[in-house]
Order: sequence, then C-alpha cells, then structure tokens
Amino acid sequence: MAHPVQRQAEIVELSPVGAYHRLVLRAEGIAGRVLPGHFAALAVDRADGSLLLRRPFFVHRADPAEDTIEVVFAEVGAGTRALARQRVGDLVDVVAPLGTAFPVPTGPASALMVAGGYGSVPLFGLADRITEQGGSVGFILGAASADRLFGVEQARALTPDVLVTTEDGGYGIRGQVTLPLTEAMRAIEARVVYASGPTAMLRAVAEVCANEEVRCFTAVEQTMACGVGVCMSCVLPVVGEDGVSRLVRSCVDGPCFDGSRVRWKDFGTVPPDLEGAAAMGGH
Repeated sequence: MAHPVQRQAEIVELSPVGAYHRLVLRAEGIAGRVLPGHFAALAVDRADGSLLLRRPFFVHRADPAEDTIEVVFAEVGAGTRALARQRVGDLVDVVAPLGTAFPVPTGPASALMVAGGYGSVPLFGLADRITEQGGSVGFILGAASADRLFGVEQARALTPDVLVTTEDGGYGIRGQVTLPLTEAMRAIEARVVYASGPTAMLRAVAEVCANEEVRCFTAVEQTMACGVGVCMSCVLPVVGEDGVSRLVRSCVDGPCFDGSRVRWKDFGTVPPDLEGAAAMGGH
C-alpha cells in the first residue's frame, strides 16, 4: 500500500517526447516512496476554477537523490492541455505515490513487459528492479502508429529482446501487441507478463497468458475523480482470493491487478453474481 504525501512540486523539466510530454517534478519526500505501478495525482489550476479534479498519471521514474519524479502524458483534454502549457519553475500541487504497485518476483525471473502507447510508462522502473535482482526482461511495445509509441530506445537499452508493433505497419510488425505475444513468451521463457495500456489490450493479453498458463499482471487505465478511494468512480469487477466477485477501486486496490482475476468482459456493468449486486440494482 502506498503512503502518499501532498506537496507543492516545482517543475524542473517539461519537454516534448514524441507525441507526448515529459514532466519532471521536484518535491521532497515523494520519490523514495514510489514503487513501479504507483501513480501521482496533479492539480492543474485555472483562473476560472473549471479544473476542480486532479489528473492521475503513472510515475515513469523516481529519483530519491534528486527528490524528483517523472510523469509522461498526452494532451487529451482541458487538464492535460493546461498542464502542457506550464513552465519550468511553476509549482504544481501533487499527491503521490498513490495506488497499489506491481508485485515483483522473488529472486531472478524472466518477465515480459507488454504495453500500448504510453502505457509503457510504469514498466521501465519495474524492469530495472527485476534486472537488479538478477532477472531478465523482454518488451513488446505497440501503438496505432509510430508517433504514438513510447520508450522503444529505453527498452533497447535494457534488453535485446524488444519487439515493436504498429497497427498501421509504419514501424516494426504490422498488427497489435498480441500478435507476437505467445512466441515472445516462449522465446524468453517468461515466468510472468506485465501489461499496461488500454482495457481492450489488457483483456487480450490476459487471455493469451491464461492460455499459456503464464502469470499476468495488468495496470488499468480507469478514469479517476478523487484518486484516493472515496468517490467510487473507478470501480471494476474483480474476483477475490476467496472466489467472490466484487467491485473494487482501481485507485487504491489497483491500478495493478492480477489479470486472471479481472472480469474484463463485465467492465462497465454490475454482474448479477457480484457481491451486493441486488443492492446496487443488478438483475
């Protein structure tokens, strides 16, 4: 479980990286608490007060020596557009780290990282940890087109086992990340797969892993209003260790989940066999 703090963080770098933006924040006491899969919730101020909710972003890198954390984001709405127009030296109110991190294998293990677009952001710190304890990693990085990829060169700096897919065929293998997934798992003898990206991709990866009997952990990209477990806006159906299905909060119970326990086909619904479904209006 994360132990978040709230800080006024100084922007020390804000620069374009492909189709995205790289934001580095200096804030005392945050970086040393970050684990792979944690996220930060940033408040973006506007004079008209229209941006009330914080914006969540996976932490890409954390440097305790410099007291900095790094996030990567795309301009997709008013909040991220406003954030992209901040300047070095500006202050951003940040709460971090938040969420439940990826579980890391005990001892050396072979792991495959699978990502769509800038969903790869939380996987690099995880790859570092796995290799630091004697394990090995491979990557499959995919996107709709080459400009939407993130981290290809970072991945290649970590391992020679990097595959790239684009749906338009403009770079790497034409197709989705699941196309080479089974072959890649077998090639590196992956004991575990970590996936981050759009829900449809995560579902497909989890299904392939189930067929191959390989453990799979997924970082979901649910819309969050509060980020701290109060508003219940980011719930999804998950089977608990006791076999009972419940709606759980991706902001505190996740965003990193065992992919075999997430009920992917029931996203956005209240399944009738869910605990408490009758009280929530399930049929």
